[in-house]
Amino acid sequence: MNAEIKVEAGGLELATPVVLASGCAGYGDEWLELVDLDAVGAVVLKGVSLEPWPGNAPPRIAEAPAGVINAVGLENVGLDTLVREKLPALDGLPCKVVANVVGRSRDEYRDVCSALAAERRVDALELNVSCPNVEARGMAFCADAEGLRDLVADCRDVAGKPLWVKLAPMVTDIVAVARAALDGGADALTIANTVPAMAVNVEARRAVLGNVYGGLSGPAIRPINLRLVHVVYKETGADLIASGGVDGWRAAAAYILAGARAVQVGTALFDNPGAPAEIVAGLKEYVKREMFDGLSFLVGKLRGDRK
Repeated sequence: MNAEIKVEAGGLELATPVVLASGCAGYGDEWLELVDLDAVGAVVLKGVSLEPWPGNAPPRIAEAPAGVINAVGLENVGLDTLVREKLPALDGLPCKVVANVVGRSRDEYRDVCSALAAERRVDALELNVSCPNVEARGMAFCADAEGLRDLVADCRDVAGKPLWVKLAPMVTDIVAVARAALDGGADALTIANTVPAMAVNVEARRAVLGNVYGGLSGPAIRPINLRLVHVVYKETGADLIASGGVDGWRAAAAYILAGARAVQVGTALFDNPGAPAEIVAGLKEYVKREMFDGLSFLVGKLRGDRK
């Protein structure tokens, strides 16, 4: 009997399958006094672009049934400040560090990846491909499989580190998009980003968010992303990191059984910073109780699965 929960995912050895999600995890150091980082396998930093991005006008956050809608707009300090100020603050962090990369063109993505390849404190890169591509008249990179493959290949050439690609949930064919990212050289796929949504203040007769539209996260989207993980794993067998509504060990276990090797925790942190430690404790007990040979044994082991 082995209660070991170490996992290998996307080219990284993780002490636990719990990964703090980009955006919610800030630049990593914000959670040092709140989250038990010994329960965390990796932290994915707030997305970084070549130059600073101002983000969207407020209000940026709206509550939703079983979730949160955000329209932060990828606000970030830019590459230079990340390297000069944010990364040094992560020295001594007991978990892996994954830099999330955003951009408006293939050149921007490639330049950021190339620069971060030289950074000692960055263990892997995650591409957020939900960004609008100015070279394709604003169409998101993830909406064009061929363009996505080329983008990932460009970044793969310069990354020098494990490369993850964070896919959007609302695409015509998630398998085609996943295959394109893998063909371009992705080591793992993060499934998936937030679901497009909005909220309305009926008294004011106005949209709640300053940007009108935002991205829904939290338990409300878990059934959607759980299906996407299952479909992509069955069709590709790729290393997957699940994201969307992981608020407890059962949610994490469901994603792992569907095919994920690790899970990202985001929205749950706002309500319960102790969630990572609780998830790890629950998974350890689950593995021990069921006498599984380690957590990795459970990846994709959904009983009664259709072949």
